[in-house]
Amino acid sequence: MVGIEIKIDLSYEILGQSADFVFNIHAANTACQTVLYESLILNQDSLTQIYTDPSTGNRYMRLEASPGLLNLSYRATVELTHHHSDPEHLAEVAISKIPPHVMGYIYPSRYCQSDRFIRLATNEFGQYWQGHSRVMAIQDWVRKRIQITPNSSNSSTSAVDTLIEQVGVCRDFAHLMIALCRAVNIPARFVTGTDYGANPLFGPTDFHAYVEVFIGDRWYIFDPSGTAIPMGLVRFGTGRDAADVAFATIFGHVQSHQPIISTVAIEDVSRNVVLPYHCIDALSTDIG
Repeated sequence: MVGIEIKIDLSYEILGQSADFVFNIHAANTACQTVLYESLILNQDSLTQIYTDPSTGNRYMRLEASPGLLNLSYRATVELTHHHSDPEHLAEVAISKIPPHVMGYIYPSRYCQSDRFIRLATNEFGQYWQGHSRVMAIQDWVRKRIQITPNSSNSSTSAVDTLIEQVGVCRDFAHLMIALCRAVNIPARFVTGTDYGANPLFGPTDFHAYVEVFIGDRWYIFDPSGTAIPMGLVRFGTGRDAADVAFATIFGHVQSHQPIISTVAIEDVSRNVVLPYHCIDALSTDIG
């Protein structure tokens, strides 16, 4: 089991009229991720509404902010229970046997135009054994061809754009990997969290995007950017791509300030709570 303490401080300047926000920064409550403690503090007296998606566990918070400064502070302590599998025993699932709730993740989406990658993906990965090793080949292919470059993309950048430009941030790595997986009929989805364990050379702790791929009988974690320690990834949102799980969707004239994020691992040997580490096992925090 892994324990993570999260601190998120967000700041916005609402210019002129009021503005509406939809946040996806609450840690998801799932069978493998337990929120032991959390708090939310706003500097404005805004009425908040929180909705939990029953199919994903995503928690969306909506609020209307008045003109001026909006400060939001979220704190949470989360425990993760990881399912470990031998990668060599994880095969892909035939289309006819993919669970109905997983089927939506084999189709193209706004940022993951998998229908435009079919020829490329088939040529590059069609000869591989259809299992975990093929997914790893796709992840490694993305890592070799795309260079991590801060501020090199924007909210309109898609998997096709990333392939052409060959630069991006974690979001772009995830979109490209997802598109390639779906192009060879492997269900893949976009997940948001924080970049626990990232090298400080990449900048301060930030929100993070990674990938989950459905192989065997559940969703397994992959981090195509290679910047984080997968065992320390806390799930905020899960969707087809970034359009489903942006950490903040803003309606109105707003100036955003740089988020301040901290993630600290908790060790408690008496409870078998260990520090996150890199391992060769396939990891999952979703029962499928």
